[in-house]
Amino acid sequence: MPPISAVDLFCGAGGLTHGLIKANIDVVAGIDIEESCRFAFEKNNKGAAFINADVSKIDSREIRSLYPHGHIKLLAGCAPCQPFSTYSQGRDASKDERWPLLYSFSRLINDIRPELVTMENVPDVTKHQVYHDFVYKLECLGYNVWAGKVFCPDYGMPQVRKRHVLLASRIGDIQLIEPTHQPDCYVTVKSTIGHLPPISAGECHPNDPLHQSSRLSELNMARIRHSKPGGTWRDWPANLIAKCHTKASGKSYSGVYSRMRWDQPSPTMTTQCYGYGNGRFGHPDQNRAISLREAALLQTFPQNYEFFPDKSELKFKIVGKMIGNAVPVKLGTVIGESFLKSLAA
Repeated sequence: MPPISAVDLFCGAGGLTHGLIKANIDVVAGIDIEESCRFAFEKNNKGAAFINADVSKIDSREIRSLYPHGHIKLLAGCAPCQPFSTYSQGRDASKDERWPLLYSFSRLINDIRPELVTMENVPDVTKHQVYHDFVYKLECLGYNVWAGKVFCPDYGMPQVRKRHVLLASRIGDIQLIEPTHQPDCYVTVKSTIGHLPPISAGECHPNDPLHQSSRLSELNMARIRHSKPGGTWRDWPANLIAKCHTKASGKSYSGVYSRMRWDQPSPTMTTQCYGYGNGRFGHPDQNRAISLREAALLQTFPQNYEFFPDKSELKFKIVGKMIGNAVPVKLGTVIGESFLKSLAA
């Protein structure tokens, strides 16, 4: 079987790329509109070039030229998921400029005709016509398509992330490999970040600049001291409860200002996973939000993955966004292994 070479659209910091590489798939390039992702992508994925470009405007001939002659071409990508996410409910996402990017992905597939395609997004992507147009176009081009919801703990990832994964092949049948973990052996927060040295809120560990947590106000420090692992703001004294949570419209939002539990997978990492008030992102027993390093580990990045140059100042929100936006590395490996297994069958 010829080797597989991949191009990763919307590559970000390289989560999907790194996972594919771990599955022994060669990634020749990643493409992303955010120049801030270049260092992390190229530093940790040797041989893969970072191309700073808008996927909606890039010439398909440029991408086609990246593939080595005679290799099986894989075109991979996770178009920005915000327009399709449940987090977009309550606002008009129909005018979001990221909405047509799945059509841009489809255009590139039509022009390049890679033998293999993968797309990953939030489960709610299937509720939108752009997704069904995407699948229909693949089928019209002769691809066999497997698509389904993936619960990440079933594949050894320590967060309760649910993702929609699509695999397509023009050279045979394709399906995702079987789950590798059962609920009684899910990877936990404890086994993933429990070895890291303790730090305080706002502190950066001297031996790891990514092991840094956000500062907490006096009010939020009081709140986290009263927070229980797996609990909610309902565990607090009445004087600490936010006014919005005393209203009927806010009483159901119990998953914010909360601590993780050591003995379970973490919640889904988001672009604001470093903020105590943004979800269940409180450390299980230290009075702080999780650090950027902890978030990266929960996204299954290796502990030595570098997101910024050693001597540069950490841009906390930019790096946090990179980590939260990433495809978990382990999911990338599962996708890569699925292609290899199907082609070998």
